[in-house]
Amino acid sequence: QVQLVESGGGLVQAGDSLRLSCAANKRTFSNYNMAWFRQAPGKDHEFVAAINLSGNMYADSVKGRFTISRDYAKKTVDLQMNDLKPEDTAVYYCAARVFGRLSLARGDYDYWGQGTQVTVSS
Repeated sequence: QVQLVESGGGLVQAGDSLRLSCAANKRTFSNYNMAWFRQAPGKDHEFVAAINLSGNMYADSVKGRFTISRDYAKKTVDLQMNDLKPEDTAVYYCAARVFGRLSLARGDYDYWGQGTQVTVSS
């Protein structure tokens, strides 16, 4: 069973930066596709970014502001968020896909963390 634990959320002002981190408990972590999704109040889960050994992908809404990275030794995946906007306010979830390619589809991911709240005030 893969366990994912997010950290790093908080309350910031527009224009500020935050760094989210997701820790995995599996040695085979390096083989997984990893992604960040978010869910704003009253909305569906939205793809944010994903990464695997071949590369990464981003939602258009965060491209140029957010950067996804991973540390294979520490088994973590980070999301550096710069120039935050009020519309970035959401619960951010880390997700792992064991098989297949990078995907922006929520249903393709097998394991999820509990989420961390990010609130951006204007």
